[in-house]
Amino acid sequence: QLQASGGGLVQAGGSLRLSCAASGRTFRGYAVGWFRQVTGKEREFVAALKWNSGNTVYADSVKGRFTISRDIAQSTVYLQMNSLKPEDTAVYYCSADPRIIHSNLGVPSAYNYWGPGTLVTVSS
Repeated sequence: QLQASGGGLVQAGGSLRLSCAASGRTFRGYAVGWFRQVTGKEREFVAALKWNSGNTVYADSVKGRFTISRDIAQSTVYLQMNSLKPEDTAVYYCSADPRIIHSNLGVPSAYNYWGPGTLVTVSS
């Protein structure tokens, strides 16, 4: 089971760091992705990381502002979000799967494991 945390309310221009951990196991061999969703809209890709290689992929909308990283000792994936904008407001979901090819890292349906989400609200 995935546990995402770190959401909250922040002013535009501020920062938040989200965390994703898997209870009872590590992420070794997995791809871990962050997605976000606004009510009434489709789930949107934010960033993904392949645990073994550390390779990362980002949505264009967050490049240069968000950073996905991993802590191997803590078996945790982080999403550092800087220069937040009101349009970043959404519920953020952590996801994982052991069998995703690189070209599908941004595809929600490619992930079989999802956490419950954490709300990020950016005020203007």
